[in-house]
Amino acid sequence: MNLLAIAKNLDVEFLGNPNQELIGISSLENLNNKKICLVIEKKYICESLKNAGAVICPKDFVNQIKNENFLISENPKLTFAKLSQFFKPYLTNPIYHSNLNLFLGEKVSIGQNFTAGAGVVIEDNVAIGNNVTISHNVVIHHGVKIEDNVFIGSGSIIGSEGFGNVLDLESKWSHIAHLGSVLIGSNVRLGSNCSIDRGTIEDTIINSGVIIDNSVHIAHNVIIGENTAIAAKVGIAGSCKIGKRNMIGGMVGIVDHIETVDDVIISATSTVSKDLMESGTYTGIMPISKHASWKRIAFWITKLDKILKNLKYKRFKP
Repeated sequence: MNLLAIAKNLDVEFLGNPNQELIGISSLENLNNKKICLVIEKKYICESLKNAGAVICPKDFVNQIKNENFLISENPKLTFAKLSQFFKPYLTNPIYHSNLNLFLGEKVSIGQNFTAGAGVVIEDNVAIGNNVTISHNVVIHHGVKIEDNVFIGSGSIIGSEGFGNVLDLESKWSHIAHLGSVLIGSNVRLGSNCSIDRGTIEDTIINSGVIIDNSVHIAHNVIIGENTAIAAKVGIAGSCKIGKRNMIGGMVGIVDHIETVDDVIISATSTVSKDLMESGTYTGIMPISKHASWKRIAFWITKLDKILKNLKYKRFKP
């Protein structure tokens, strides 16, 4: 689509070349002169924006951005959400292949020694390496790439739409189409009933050697470092970057945009609400802290009732 057609479809103002061709959306990290990017905060304004095909932004940003083509919006994120729907790929209905005992879309590549259980669905443009086993009722959505020696447990879903939504002027949710994919490295083991969401623009990445227990949710644009282990019922919110050799205990919740360094251990049921930039063991609810500090805090919490009784006794003693 060209810039003028997009502006008309979205009912927003544009500046620049009306015939500028745009074939998709790019992130700020990988700008492309045929793709449009989103800038919603001044901290993201940079010299490299000149390389974008066009920029979605508020009107007062235009004079600060070195680009010639703009979509100008009072609500840039909502405009972005609507625009993302234009670039969703057309998908075919997977067809059952009796020789493989699964449903296959178009342009699927499968390596040697592939095993699939009953009810497996693999959509268009999926690439699967050698020695891959996919258990019963697994869905691999379009564009996912899986390297060698990977096991995927029953009921897991790879490449589902991420949870990205924007409120419109009527306070109704407008969904952002997720145009990235999921990349799974070699020697990865994924348990049953896990969900790994596709990226919004760039890909969600599970690096080599990662092991993941049952019922784990990994949101859009998360990057999991090599040889990390994740126990059951963990939830990792969008755009987190988990270091190498992390060990994440059961029922841990990690909020969005969190980063952890290599060799971090997070105790079960902890909530991670800040970056963990030093290797070691962490425990806690809110806020998370080093394990040794948390043990001291927990010790005094258990003594609070006795301390309070003692203070009251001394206060009212005649």
